[in-house]
Amino acid sequence: MSTLTASASQTLLLRYHHTRARTEAICKPLEPEDTVVQPMVDVSPPKWHMAHTSWFFETLILLPHLSGYKVFHPQYAYLFNSYYNSLGSRVLRHQRSTITRPPLRDIYAYRQHVDEHIHKLLQQTPEEELVKFLPILELGLQHEQQHQELLITDIKYILGTNPLLPTYKEQPAGTINSDATPGKFLEVPGGHYTIGYTGEGFCFDNEQGVHEVQIDDFEIMNRLVTNREFLEFMEDGGYKDFRHWLDEGFALVNQNQLEAPLYWMKQDDEWHRFTMHGLQKVNLNDPVCHISFYEADAYANWAGKRLLSEFEWEAASQVYPPQEGNFVETDLLEPSAANPAIEGVQQLFGDLWEWTYSAYHPYPGYSKALGAVGEYNGKFMINQMVLRGGSCATPESHIRTTYRNFFHPDKRWQYSGIRLASRR
Repeated sequence: MSTLTASASQTLLLRYHHTRARTEAICKPLEPEDTVVQPMVDVSPPKWHMAHTSWFFETLILLPHLSGYKVFHPQYAYLFNSYYNSLGSRVLRHQRSTITRPPLRDIYAYRQHVDEHIHKLLQQTPEEELVKFLPILELGLQHEQQHQELLITDIKYILGTNPLLPTYKEQPAGTINSDATPGKFLEVPGGHYTIGYTGEGFCFDNEQGVHEVQIDDFEIMNRLVTNREFLEFMEDGGYKDFRHWLDEGFALVNQNQLEAPLYWMKQDDEWHRFTMHGLQKVNLNDPVCHISFYEADAYANWAGKRLLSEFEWEAASQVYPPQEGNFVETDLLEPSAANPAIEGVQQLFGDLWEWTYSAYHPYPGYSKALGAVGEYNGKFMINQMVLRGGSCATPESHIRTTYRNFFHPDKRWQYSGIRLASRR
């Protein structure tokens, strides 16, 4: 039997270990007490994220493919399964903070145990056998990258609800842009556009079902909406004027007494916002972030514009190929202002996920895979809206122009922002 070539095997192992190490690097600045907190149901404790991603590799790769493998602990499947009904019962999502035991040190030991056995599996598996589970291994790596982004957003919420507003890490020097980029609208010609993933590498199943859509001429804003522009909406009574809002959104505004984006707070009559670098004055030229779909839509209505559909967003990315973006690799962990020296459309990739006015539905011909993999995306295709483009918390190697993120329209803890289209 031929085995995977040494160079190919080494490349795969290096990628695996790099991905796994990145998760632990994200958690390194935390105190152990930070890793068990769950201030709202959408946030999972960092300790749970680290264990869950290890459970994924153990359950879907090691158990079926490594002969003689024994699970690290017989109760971990119950503790760290997320939503896979086909894989057994689990601790309910809103109760994850009750998992104070096992201690954090055991979770790190669990991760090491899984990593050692994945290493062993990849080293000893013949190439013709390896190809049978390479797709699920790739899904596991992409899954871990998704949780790395969730870790960052969840850690920010955990620290942002702490009365001390602790700093996650210091801001890199020289990263504040004080220059404003004028907002203008650029034309995207109408026509037939191919939507969906057509490459040969990895994509999620919700990107499949390549199809043609007819799009009319429209115009897209050259950058994201800024804090300065959103503040004008706020000061004009935008949160109090029902005319701008969907009824459900306005009810949520009143129920929760919202008057600003998440993490904004007034001190000495000035707006500040909590960031991963601590509490800072609002930089007016930065993109406004941590807003719901309802807030994005209300702002667009107030401005006399609209949100893009997800198909318009993908068409615009074909007309204006995304330029280098602010991803997690920049280590900023916050969106940055557009660059006035750059022509064309900026910030399509990175900085902030962009709400679209498209419901999260399957593409034509979509069918769920069998087993646990079929639970990954398909069962969530209801009552959610699509976001595009990635954010400053997204790994750059994880994003594509066809990538479809999705959240319920009231969610604000993710790095989400606004890009406008004209009403043409």
